[in-house]
Amino acid sequence: MRTRAAVLREPETEYEFVELEVLDPDPGEVLVEMAYAGLCHSDEHLRHANPGGRYPIVGGHEGSGVVQAVGAGVTGVAPGDHVVTSFLPACGHCRFCASGRSNLCDKGATIATGQLPTGTFPYRLDGEPLGGFCMIGAFARHTLLSEFSCVRIDPWLPLDTAALVACSVPTGWGSAVYSGGVRPGDTVVVVGLGGVGVNAVQGAVHAGAMHVIGVDPVAMKREFAESLGATRTVADAGEAVGPARELSRGTGADVVVVTVGKMSGEVYRAASACLGKGGTLVLTALADRPEEGRAVLNGQVTTVFEHRVQGAMFGSCNPFTDIPRLLRLHEEGRLELDRLITRRYSLDEVNQGYRDQAAGETVRGLLDHSR
Repeated sequence: MRTRAAVLREPETEYEFVELEVLDPDPGEVLVEMAYAGLCHSDEHLRHANPGGRYPIVGGHEGSGVVQAVGAGVTGVAPGDHVVTSFLPACGHCRFCASGRSNLCDKGATIATGQLPTGTFPYRLDGEPLGGFCMIGAFARHTLLSEFSCVRIDPWLPLDTAALVACSVPTGWGSAVYSGGVRPGDTVVVVGLGGVGVNAVQGAVHAGAMHVIGVDPVAMKREFAESLGATRTVADAGEAVGPARELSRGTGADVVVVTVGKMSGEVYRAASACLGKGGTLVLTALADRPEEGRAVLNGQVTTVFEHRVQGAMFGSCNPFTDIPRLLRLHEEGRLELDRLITRRYSLDEVNQGYRDQAAGETVRGLLDHSR
């Protein structure tokens, strides 16, 4: 099958729009016609570096679509099923899946190259094999996925909002609820109010936080976070230190979630200054390049105040339980998804979408493959 896709040929370039060949599904594989893809900042990081990966590569990992064909042995989905992509596959059998940590599934070892667990590279460009980012490639109209990356959803659910629960919504929501362990009465600080951060706000509110302080330099994002339940917002993490201590009656925040677009040592220092005794600092953000995300931990303070520093991959969520759970919350009016979509783009407008994101004009841009 031939399809169109947005491809990065090498670092520090923009997405190119090309025609690719998509392979037919082998055993354990699923051919999906993509409907929508979120413009996640991780695909912007991919423009700068792909540690452990390769180029060219098809961008996009947050998506939804309809199954077109399945390979032998696939039982979880069938042609015609609506699916949300899981950028972290979950096999259900490795020691991480079996112990309830499917976001660390061993089958995710090749997400940077896009090679499927079967060993297949799903695309051919000028005769050369290539993969999709996170084994997804949601910026292609058609893509070949592992069955471990396909989460079947109810057919009546809108596919546009469903695409958001592939990454940004569970990553943010889970960073507060699971990784951070927010409890009723907590004071929470969320640093960075983009597509992931606003969902950390929603997660903290759902978990019963008494105070949620949102931090972002963009006024539009602060106002939006307040509409989702943030009780106070400020433009800079330094401005959150005082309110965190005041609202916690002197101790500091119970949980600080870092969801900025670009992680750095400076961001770490500012966020950790908001943390109170016994608090948890959740690091969800990534840097453009690994060396730019290095931070210095003050061991003395961490020990004396029993701070916990917790990394968060996919918000510590399980795609096969939490994606349906979040969609049901949305159905019942308990989780905002519709207003998260700020602008919609065609495939040829992906680069413009990322320029809009960098300018602070969107909470979430959405690629609509039908445009």
